[in-house]
Amino acid sequence: MSGKLHIDYAQYHHLIDQVVNAVQNSGFRPDCILGVSRGGLFLADGLSRSLRKPMAVIAASSYRDEDGTAQGELRLSASIASVSPVSGKVLLVDDLADTGHTLQALCGHLRTHCPGIDELKTAVVWVKPGSVFKPDFAAEYLDSDIWIVQPFETRDFH
Repeated sequence: MSGKLHIDYAQYHHLIDQVVNAVQNSGFRPDCILGVSRGGLFLADGLSRSLRKPMAVIAASSYRDEDGTAQGELRLSASIASVSPVSGKVLLVDDLADTGHTLQALCGHLRTHCPGIDELKTAVVWVKPGSVFKPDFAAEYLDSDIWIVQPFETRDFH
């Protein structure tokens, strides 16, 4: 990994707008935005508000060491937090496709455990070069495996 990329809120909101525009211009009209906690929640909220669609949340974590930088076994929440069924056309949203394993596993999990999903697409802010999963929508495709410090993560890096 080569250094850290610090993103401020203005940059982050611009990147979210890029993803929103990509989804809108694609013609895909999701019935539900499913955000992956924690990193995907800001993008999911932006998409939910812009597209005027309900947002649901699923928790997933694969980062295990003390400072949260080494990936381990993926763990998923037992349920999805939602006020309406997660069905129809669903947009699964995370902050980035790092290795891609989390999004790949989540897509498999959702297809198995949510039979009401007719169509599943994915959106992220960033895609790293080593990702085995290629999301349907992304703001940036990175050239290196740089560590991204998002504006809401400042408490993680004292």
